[in-house]
Amino acid sequence: MQLTYSVLLNVSDIQKLLGIGRKQAYTLVHSGEFHVINIGKRIKVSKNVLISWMEGENQEWLHKQN
Repeated sequence: MQLTYSVLLNVSDIQKLLGIGRKQAYTLVHSGEFHVINIGKRIKVSKNVLISWMEGENQEWLHKQN
């Protein structure tokens, strides 16, 4: 089964894509590693921004969290 995601991802989407827990996902979106969009109380991240971050040398962050 292939998952499809909208242009803007929420924290749950980030968890699934990165294979991390909820706490780690919230830590990541609040870390300043990339631009987030706040819509009311909701936190959204551009799918393209997250993919660029994942393809970059930012994998260190994930290793630090484990």
